[in-house]
Amino acid sequence: MGYGSYSASDWTKLRTSRRLDQTQNVSEIYTKVVCDPKYNPKFIGTRECFDSDDHPHSTPIVVGLDVTASMGYLATQVAQGALNDLIMKLYSTGIVEDPALMCAAYGDCNDNFPLQVTQFESDIRIAEQLLDLFFENRGQGQVVPTCLWEFLSRHTKIDAIEKRHQKGFVFTIGDGASIRDSRVQETVLRVIGDDVGSSSAQDILQEVQKKFHVFHIMIGGDENRGILQGHKMVIRKEEIDIISEIILGAIRLQKGQDMQTILRDCDQIKRAQVKNALDQLCLVPESGALRL
Repeated sequence: MGYGSYSASDWTKLRTSRRLDQTQNVSEIYTKVVCDPKYNPKFIGTRECFDSDDHPHSTPIVVGLDVTASMGYLATQVAQGALNDLIMKLYSTGIVEDPALMCAAYGDCNDNFPLQVTQFESDIRIAEQLLDLFFENRGQGQVVPTCLWEFLSRHTKIDAIEKRHQKGFVFTIGDGASIRDSRVQETVLRVIGDDVGSSSAQDILQEVQKKFHVFHIMIGGDENRGILQGHKMVIRKEEIDIISEIILGAIRLQKGQDMQTILRDCDQIKRAQVKNALDQLCLVPESGALRL
């Protein structure tokens, strides 16, 4: 994976062919009625993010979406423009080298397909594969980004980590539904097929954090409960149009840039909202290669 480059013209063609506009609802955008096996982690051995001639210093970035029934508006907005906005800004700002994006959809622990994962890509296939995911649109109980963390920890091969000892970035986005922290072993075994022994959600988080900087953007809810303290940003529903700026800002903070510089590069109208989100983070900036 990782060949080719993303372009505005490719996005325009895709948007036209899929008739993506503000009038479409979630079922009109995500038309699959079942999960494609190629995105089902039970049938995926490894997702690879390797360097290539086009992208010699690949940086893995994962965007995971809560696809429970309450989050249809988020998946709709991401498909209609937020993902394109994020990718274009990643390329234009150069805050990371050679970005390669994976999209993931995670749902309720009782869904038929609680997790789906695309390939790491650097061109229009990022958006094409997002639109190819199945929006199950069911439960609103305990969601399982835990399964995504476990998959990324144990089922990825990444040159940035293995060659350069540099972590990737994971951003999950969802509402105030609680992250499932009970019966974790049973859930991971059913969804992915892995035996994680007596591991808790916190154990799995700590494992994936050896390879990725992990963040959660919570739409509503309480930032002072649950895991991921210091790596969680609570925003209002009406602020989802600034998700790309929040993700970019969090990456820049993690890489050691100061808040003033980050905000100066934001649209003036959005600065206060971006600052409010980023102020919730408590990060240790990168200080060289990680030790594996």
